[in-house]
Amino acid sequence: MEDPSTARCKMQAATNISCRRSPECALTLAALAVWGVRQNMSHQTLLYTDRHALRASIPQLGCSYSTSLRGTGTVICLPTTASHQTSGASAWQSSRTFSTGTPFILGVALGLYGRRYNLSQNFGHSSIPATAATTNPTAAATIRHAKKSDGGVPVQEEVLTANFVEDIVARDVEKQTYGGRVCTRFPPEPNGYLHIGHAKSICLNFGIAKKFGGICKLRFDDTNPASEKQEYIDSIQEDVRWLGFQWDENAHYASDYFDQLHSWACAFIEQGWAYIDELSAEEISLYRGTLTKPGKNSPFRDRPVEENMDLFKKMRAGEIEQGAAVLRAKIDMSHPNVIMRDPIMYRIVKTPPHPRTQDKWLIYPSYDWAHGLSDAIEEVTHSVCTLEFNMHNELYDWFNEKVYTLGFLKCVALPRQHEFARLEMTYIVVSKRKLKRLVDQGLVDGWDDPRMPTLSGMRRRGYPPVALRRMCELIGVTKVPTSVIEFALLESCIRDVLKREVQMKLLCVLRPVRVIISNWEGDDKKVELPQEGSLPRRSLTLSRELLIDRDDFMEDPVPGFKRLAPGRKVKLRYGYTITCDDVVRGEDGCVTELRCSYDPESLGKRPPKKVAVIHWVHPTDSSPVHVRLYERLFTDPRPEDRDDFMDAFNPDSLEELTNARCESCVQQLCFTDEGTSIRAGPIRAQFERCGYFVVDPQKTNENLKVGGPVVFNRTVTLNESWKPKVQR
Repeated sequence: MEDPSTARCKMQAATNISCRRSPECALTLAALAVWGVRQNMSHQTLLYTDRHALRASIPQLGCSYSTSLRGTGTVICLPTTASHQTSGASAWQSSRTFSTGTPFILGVALGLYGRRYNLSQNFGHSSIPATAATTNPTAAATIRHAKKSDGGVPVQEEVLTANFVEDIVARDVEKQTYGGRVCTRFPPEPNGYLHIGHAKSICLNFGIAKKFGGICKLRFDDTNPASEKQEYIDSIQEDVRWLGFQWDENAHYASDYFDQLHSWACAFIEQGWAYIDELSAEEISLYRGTLTKPGKNSPFRDRPVEENMDLFKKMRAGEIEQGAAVLRAKIDMSHPNVIMRDPIMYRIVKTPPHPRTQDKWLIYPSYDWAHGLSDAIEEVTHSVCTLEFNMHNELYDWFNEKVYTLGFLKCVALPRQHEFARLEMTYIVVSKRKLKRLVDQGLVDGWDDPRMPTLSGMRRRGYPPVALRRMCELIGVTKVPTSVIEFALLESCIRDVLKREVQMKLLCVLRPVRVIISNWEGDDKKVELPQEGSLPRRSLTLSRELLIDRDDFMEDPVPGFKRLAPGRKVKLRYGYTITCDDVVRGEDGCVTELRCSYDPESLGKRPPKKVAVIHWVHPTDSSPVHVRLYERLFTDPRPEDRDDFMDAFNPDSLEELTNARCESCVQQLCFTDEGTSIRAGPIRAQFERCGYFVVDPQKTNENLKVGGPVVFNRTVTLNESWKPKVQR
């Protein structure tokens, strides 16, 4: 191993790391290098908020650390293994000392696993060790590596973020494996709505095509009419466009190739590579064996070719009952990979009709038979899918190679399948079956409920698509199935985008309580606010009666509460300083009114020291709004770890506020000049001190029909402050 002091010198001479933190966050970013293997990641970025947890995790990664003399930083030394050196990769290690903030530290240890073609950088969040997982990852790091200038002095050059899939594509392009072409595809099954896990696959496939000057196809693997609907096809296309991508030419369908797939299946029967099996589904499963026990041949495996062909024709003609027969590939029932034990190629599905082909077909190809061959037909070069299809890789190649030997495929080289770890995130589930259960039990308002991790739900909640693309870029692409992304990372990306894009900041009181200014004399006073660009002109009305948020008052303030309380002052945003003199209660004992006095000389002046600023609105010169506050769908970071994930459902994930009021210019923001309909596009605004909000066009249009107010969904809070409520 290289001496740590030498590695430290290399780091100081060759690497410059600059980090930025958003003003609202105080966190630690610790980038711990994890050496990759041939098709694995180069390293992961692990985020920590605790120095001791960071140090405890370092030995688990085969690294060591030491503390600087004054205790202000940590040096992390990363090993260079012999396997990397013997493989010809230019591996080198690095370490550096970073100063410790109070109470947080910023420690970054950068390890780059060099390859022949480039240096990969994958930014992801691993859940190991679980005790060190962050809850507010809002920092970003810009990493640069050095190259020698003409004078031999190291200079800084930025390295673009990459991943192991891009490494594979880059090698194939250099070797001219596919004649220099790059063609990827996104192949969803149209049996449900896309979720955030699909967003990672979409960004990866379309992103690779864009980076290497290739094309990406959208193909629907519509081989199961029992669960497919045109509704899902339309929704998927809308989601892909919303994310900012456009597929090559028209959308493709596996059903476009049903005739070819059927003729090739007939050729397989003629070659003796396939047979009709009349075992039941239970018997097929029993005959297949287990991971440790080989399977056994079906009694129908050695049927004559003519008999198999005749039965296959009867299957297509509908003369055999559904479930009574299937077409299976004849491979090897003792194969160590159970997927290769005579997989099913065709089964009978008589009802319902196919969304596109209707009643033309009564037999349908299996996913394994249709998927790889559809890739080959479309001349896809790189078939990228998630790790659950890893065991199908061998079958993918077997089917393609067999058809290729028959001379039916015209591609330069057969596509290859490459698997990556699917996106796992805290506080959500991405299983379609589990999401359907939430919908069926009425716990959410459909698949596009803003609490759902579906792309349609995120669009309705106001998530900007660029934030999802940014998150997918940060987490990178790995083969580590245990990697879990913090939900807070997604929220951080959303805030970063909304801070730049949302210009309109409004005052909105979510839970109003009346304030009477007892020493107010005379008429109401208008306060004109400076106009900002093309935004609507704003004016606020100050009067004897105002509304403030109930959360900004506490009769018996707890330590640390700095807002309004009996005998305490606050500054009204753009207004006067007021002091609470008396509290009025209703018959139920709840506070209904606050009697206050104001300082006439405080308008336009900075508030006194230690006096908080709160928002407010006029009770009549304001607009009623219906506000929907969303929290995380589950109270447990990993709901699927429970016996029943539904036990972790958060009953407080939605709070509807029907009495909220917003300053009057919200009408100009939401409605067209005629004032009769909602403006097009996402209408976003920041409600000061409350969060970022977006108009819900679906609920708003329903409300407008009955004379109701505009409905706002809260996209995200202004900072990370969510905690699950303690059950008592």
